[in-house]
Amino acid sequence: MTRRAVVAGISGAILLILACSVAMGTTEEPAAAPTVNAGAADTAKAVGVLRAGRAFIDQTSFRVDVDFASQITTLSRTDNVKKRGITTASMSGRVTEIRMIDNDVYLKTDVDLQGVGHEWMTLDPARVPSNFALSFAPGKNDPGGSARLIDAIVTARVDGSEITGTFDVTRVADGTGINFRPPLGETFPDSARSHPFRATLDADGRLVGFLIPAGSGLPNASLRYSDFGAATGVTRPEGAVAAPEALYPQLGLND
Repeated sequence: MTRRAVVAGISGAILLILACSVAMGTTEEPAAAPTVNAGAADTAKAVGVLRAGRAFIDQTSFRVDVDFASQITTLSRTDNVKKRGITTASMSGRVTEIRMIDNDVYLKTDVDLQGVGHEWMTLDPARVPSNFALSFAPGKNDPGGSARLIDAIVTARVDGSEITGTFDVTRVADGTGINFRPPLGETFPDSARSHPFRATLDADGRLVGFLIPAGSGLPNASLRYSDFGAATGVTRPEGAVAAPEALYPQLGLND
C-alpha cells in the first residue's frame, strides 16, 4: 500500500514549512482502529483536559516535533512570552529554517524556488499568507497546531494520562502544523470523519503527544511537545536581505 505526504504550496511541490499538508491516498487501507465508546459528557471532559493541556503555549518556552510518516519532519523551539522562535523543516534532504525575533521574521531555504535565492531573507509579515501564519499572538503561536486537531474531535475518553478518541479530518482548519487535504479533484472518504487519535499528558497535565495512525488514506503523523522552559537559542542571522517578490506567492497552502 502507498500513501502520499506532501506539502502544498511552493512551486506546486515543496515544503515551505509551518503550513504543511498531508495529501490523502486512495489505496487499500489497514484495518480500522477500535471504536472509542464515549458519550457527550466523556468527550466534553476529554476535550477540556486537552485544551487545558495546551496552556503552556502562552506561558513558557517549548519544543515541538512534527512527523509525517518520516517523510517530512519539523522541529520548532518557541517562546511566545519572549517572542522568540526557530523552526527547521526537512524533506528529501532539503532544509528550510525560519527564525522569529519580536516582529522580525527571517527565512533561509536550500529548496530551489523560482526567483528566490538560498541566502537569509527578511520577510514582511503583512505579506505572508494567513495559512502560513508566523505570529506570537494567542491562537496563532503554536507550530504544532494541536488546537485545530482538538477542535475537530468527535469522540474522546480520558484514561489516566492518555486520551483516545476520533476526530473529523474534514473539520481540521488550515494553519500551522498538520493539515489534511484530499488529492486534487477528489473528496475525503467517509471514514475520515471518524479517524482515531491518541494523545498523552505528562505528570503536570501538559499535552506532550498527539498521535494519528495511518488509515482513511492518511499516512501516520504525530506531534510531540517537550523541553518546557528551555531557551530557544535563536539569534538574528547576519547579512539577511529583503525577500524577493517571487517568494510570497510560494508560501502557505495554495490550491
